[in-house]
Amino acid sequence: MYSNSTFRKQVEHAWLNGKKVLLTAGPTYEPIDPVRFIGNHSTGKMGYALAQAFADLGAQVYLISGPTQLSILHANITVFKVTTADQMFAQAKEVAEETDIWVFAAAVADYKPKEVATVKVKKNEETLTLELIKNVDIAKALGQVKRTHQVSVGFALETNNELENARAKLQSKNLDLIVLNSLQDAGAGFKHDTNKITIIDKDRVTEFELKPKTEVAQDIIKVIAQKIHA
Repeated sequence: MYSNSTFRKQVEHAWLNGKKVLLTAGPTYEPIDPVRFIGNHSTGKMGYALAQAFADLGAQVYLISGPTQLSILHANITVFKVTTADQMFAQAKEVAEETDIWVFAAAVADYKPKEVATVKVKKNEETLTLELIKNVDIAKALGQVKRTHQVSVGFALETNNELENARAKLQSKNLDLIVLNSLQDAGAGFKHDTNKITIIDKDRVTEFELKPKTEVAQDIIKVIAQKIHA
């Protein structure tokens, strides 16, 4: 593991001190009724590790967190707790213009129920049909208004055609970098304290070994720093 001093020396040229970072983390929960929801297995660990690493380097972090058991306390981190994709998007729009770096680490639910029941749905029938509609793609929506000085970083969790799918997202969402996770890799993805990533930009692909997410966060920030000062 890098020491804090070593990590600082490796990225000090990035001039992160004073930079403002928009960072999404965790899952979103899309309600079906007052007691049920559509969600996923994201714990938020990767996003929170990134928030800590950015803050330790002097960046001001606006952490927009979906439901998670994690907590974080740092003078440079402002936490906004949200539940749904719509809430996450609304909060991200509020801080996007004033921030320099956008990191979309949250596992936002792709779909939500078209209608939310006001009372608990009873199990009277053998089957239950839900009509789902697409959620807003936060990274893509903000990518349409991204300015030239802003750096946008997305995440892609894939199970097949990983590089092809990640490159397509890089272009369609106007991202500068995309961090690829594959569920084919043991110890990577949801619920783990480790992760194995590949970082992709328009010109190159950089693969990393399986590491604790705290170290993965440092690798990501170093690549962002290189991008800023390219």
